[in-house]
Amino acid sequence: MSSLPVYYHVFARPIPYILASAAQDSIHKLQLETRIKNKNLSPDILLLLEHRPTYTAGRRQQHDELAQHRTRLQRLGADFVSASRGGQLTYHGPGQIVGYPLIDLSKYSPTMGARDYVCRIQKLLQAYLKNSHAIPHSPSEHTGVFLDPHTKIASIGVQIRHRLTSHGFAINITSDPLPWFNQIVACGLDDVKAGSIQSRLRKPVTVSTEYHNIVNHFGEAFGRDMLPFDPTVHSEIGQIISQLESLAEQAGSCPISPHLNADPN
Repeated sequence: MSSLPVYYHVFARPIPYILASAAQDSIHKLQLETRIKNKNLSPDILLLLEHRPTYTAGRRQQHDELAQHRTRLQRLGADFVSASRGGQLTYHGPGQIVGYPLIDLSKYSPTMGARDYVCRIQKLLQAYLKNSHAIPHSPSEHTGVFLDPHTKIASIGVQIRHRLTSHGFAINITSDPLPWFNQIVACGLDDVKAGSIQSRLRKPVTVSTEYHNIVNHFGEAFGRDMLPFDPTVHSEIGQIISQLESLAEQAGSCPISPHLNADPN
């Protein structure tokens, strides 16, 4: 393992997507400022969380296309956000683990490229499914992880600026996200539906029991020691994380199923 660890933090409550995106931008700014002074002092972070129900559109979406979706999907009870990540329309919400690696690719020698980075994320998710749940993946030409050619369980959408990463991956743990996914053509794949660990195993699975396994597989995939984030060591990032936790608590409970009786027009 590298002598430079990745610090991880698991959020206790579902996080509003737009607030998590703003927090990533703030941490990215701090990481960049610190690297200018001494790159080895810039902490690498892995944020793990659930989101409140949110449909997000990536950079590849067209404005006219987004306008058609926004009103209909918001009527289901979800937020709708245009994101800065790659990829197309997808869903995030309770029952799904979202991982936001905020790491400096220049710490690798040679500097890790975008393709290698995405490949490692894909392989860590595949290894997690196989090692933790004996679920094999199905090879696909598309980015993400598939249970079979027509069932996708995990998505990947990243952004890399100044060799610093943001956004990341999402994997469906319970079956709660599936009705929400049924309302869209996720990731632009017409013949693909969403799956989950619970739907494949046909038995209950809880999100809280899965974080540790994902942390371990992330460390293996990136060759890094994984340590719990300590806000007393990196106080500025700790303040951002603490504020996000507080805002999530203020947001209260959120729906786990879409309002399917909403007017689709």
